[in-house]
Order: sequence, then structure tokens, then C-alpha cells
Amino acid sequence: MRIEAFLRESPMFTVKRASRHFDRVAADAFSADGLGFMEGLLLAAIFFEAPRPIKPSHLAETFATTRGNVSHAISSLEAKGLVQRKIDPSDARGYLLALKPPGKRCALRVIAAFDRMQRGFEQKVGRAALTEALDAIRALESCKHI
Repeated sequence: MRIEAFLRESPMFTVKRASRHFDRVAADAFSADGLGFMEGLLLAAIFFEAPRPIKPSHLAETFATTRGNVSHAISSLEAKGLVQRKIDPSDARGYLLALKPPGKRCALRVIAAFDRMQRGFEQKVGRAALTEALDAIRALESCKHI
């Protein structure tokens, strides 16, 4: 097809295609626990913030996603018995997140899976090349209207 040459040179298409691939890799890595990528990411973040509870709005900001996406993932994790919401004592309109004991165990498996993925990426392309690629992607991400 004629568009194939354009797609080979397109950073937008390449990043989007890679994103879909990473979604599949993460789905495979977290399938034993029945988690999606965002759920795994939230578990890891909550684990690393412990013992301090964390606000969902901070997670949304950190992961550059919407509060709705975070809320949906939290509801799923809560239904699976992995996290609990607590009313924020400093602001009753909000809540804080903490891991339940099964959530801590699951978070450790998720973190191990993230570590395996990272090692695999580094082995495939090399640590220096991966760092350069990340820098290039971040530079592209910072581009405004082109």
C-alpha cells in the first residue's frame, strides 16, 4: 500500500503501534492476576507510596490520564479486594487509597513483572539506546501544535 512508506516514517504511528504492543505485553504479564496495565500501574504506585496513603487525583496527574480512568481502575481493584478507599481526614470530599494484604502480594507480583519487562527491553535494544529512545519520545510528547 502507498501509505506504508508514510507509516514507516511516522513517529505518531510508530508510538501508537508500540503502545498497542505494550498493552498486549502487559496484559500477558498481568493475566494471572486478571489485571490490566492501569490496574497494575496503580497497584505499584500505591505500594511504593506506602505507608502513606495516596489520592487518586495525584495518580491521575502522575500518569497523565483522567481521573475517570483512575477511578475506573480503582473500582475494579476495590472489587477484587486489592485496595481500599478511606475518606481523606483533611478533606472529606476526597479519599485516600491503601493496599489490602492481598493487594500488597499482588503489587509485588506486578512490580516483578514490570522489572522483567524492563530487563527484556534493555536486553533487546540496550540500556543506552533505550534511554535515547525515551528521551526522543519525551521530546516528541512535548511538541505543541506542529
